Amino acid sequence: MEKINFIYLRTSTEEQNPENQLKDCQDLCAKENIIDGFIIEDKTSGWTEYDREGFNKIINKIKARRVNNLVCWDLDRLFRNRKKLVSFFKLCATYECKIYSYRQDWLNDINKIPMPWNEIIHEFMVQIIGWLAEEESNKKSDRVKQAVRIKDNVTISYKGNKWGRKQLSTQKKNLIKNLHDGGLSIRKIAKTLEISVGGVHKYISEFNKKKSDNLTNS
Repeated sequence: MEKINFIYLRTSTEEQNPENQLKDCQDLCAKENIIDGFIIEDKTSGWTEYDREGFNKIINKIKARRVNNLVCWDLDRLFRNRKKLVSFFKLCATYECKIYSYRQDWLNDINKIPMPWNEIIHEFMVQIIGWLAEEESNKKSDRVKQAVRIKDNVTISYKGNKWGRKQLSTQKKNLIKNLHDGGLSIRKIAKTLEISVGGVHKYISEFNKKKSDNLTNS
């Protein structure tokens, strides 16, 4: 059965453009004579293990011994977690799939070293790069958390944007109350007013609590 090649692209948000990754990966394919690479793209975190539909398809193909080469832009596109990255490399070694990375040019050179030295150097370098990727991701997360602040009981991001659910206007609050009093369900109210179900439920709960407190105090 003929083996195939894959180019894997991963971006963590909808705003990131995978085109830059694709061009670099295609240049690497040309340099290493890797032809007919099928392009697979995911838009999700590198910490996610189960929600990457495209990556999971590649893993299934690797286990079926259908993949010859897997090309990525950076090893952190595969996994940011060091242990998971190392385990994935061992999986690929078991099923004879080589990994190439545009950002880690040393990896491409290791692929050309005869066995068993390639495996020894390979695992050592992957351990290091995986640790660096994990550390950088943790540092970035810490920087974001430290930049978040509370001002006037409102959570503000480092960019100055408000975090959390958007406050309902007085008009929408009145509409929610009237529709709820009219017997409309929370889900239907949310759909009618284009508000989240959680937002409608929260307001109704707060309104009923306030109403109950007023009756108790009167």
